[in-house]
Amino acid sequence: MVRGLSIGFLSTLYHTSHLLRASGGVEAELGVTCRWHLFGTGPEMVRAYETGAVDLGYIGLPPVLIGLSRGVPLVCVAGGHVEGTVMVAGPEVRTWEEAGGALPFLAQFAGGRIGVPSAGSIHDVILRSLLDAHPVAGVEVANFAWADLIPRALGRGDLVAAVGTPPLAVLCERECGAHVVIRPEQLWPFNPSYGIVVRRERLRDAADRGVLRGFLALHERACNLIRQAPDEAARATVQSLPGVDEAFAKRVYAVSPRYCASLPDAYVASTLGFLPVMRKAGYLSGDAPPEGVFDTELIREVHPEPAHY
Repeated sequence: MVRGLSIGFLSTLYHTSHLLRASGGVEAELGVTCRWHLFGTGPEMVRAYETGAVDLGYIGLPPVLIGLSRGVPLVCVAGGHVEGTVMVAGPEVRTWEEAGGALPFLAQFAGGRIGVPSAGSIHDVILRSLLDAHPVAGVEVANFAWADLIPRALGRGDLVAAVGTPPLAVLCERECGAHVVIRPEQLWPFNPSYGIVVRRERLRDAADRGVLRGFLALHERACNLIRQAPDEAARATVQSLPGVDEAFAKRVYAVSPRYCASLPDAYVASTLGFLPVMRKAGYLSGDAPPEGVFDTELIREVHPEPAHY
């Protein structure tokens, strides 16, 4: 008997969760009951995986690595998007290119606070890695449990910059007059901004695997829609996100436009590159075994062609 799907998702606009929720396609095409659970952060979702409240989710890979190090039985079975971490700051701040390199760029923030989502999130890990590689005295990392509070803090002058998702960047553009000061590919090339992650036991049963295969096919179709027809994707997305307009959604897609469901070698290698950084930061309580992070069999069946990122 096929079990239903308990799906964790974030408010992050460019995730295909919003398209699938708006269309009802998972229930209609796969014939399973879906329970969708909204989470504020990836680390919060990992805690739900741990208790069994969620068995499939849309999540950044660093929180998954932390979960694996604690013994949570997780595995990434598909990608979704890469290079989804963006830094923004006020109009007076020079971009990376204008400053002429890492140290003169980061020196602009000396004595200030850079806002970023919760500790252990992919954005937090990337920011701390950047500051570790290019130390500047007096730069403070300010973690926010709810990323929605970051634009307000930036607008008040409590922060000198912000690091987070493309939607956060676009919100800061709209509300604070901020601009992108480091392009997504400069912060951490091919970084896995999110993937589809399941509790490992969902891969053991043939019927469950069939449902997951069908889910990944729908996910890939939605990734293609965002990449190939952003106007249509934006119209569908805002149906499940009250208060978000289509222009905002299209701008988010354009800020970081690399969408696909596959798991190419570059995605895997970039993810595993987080391990030493996270160990140094003290986020991993043990050695998360690299061989336990991915299972690519299902997505290779669904997406045998080269990646579209």
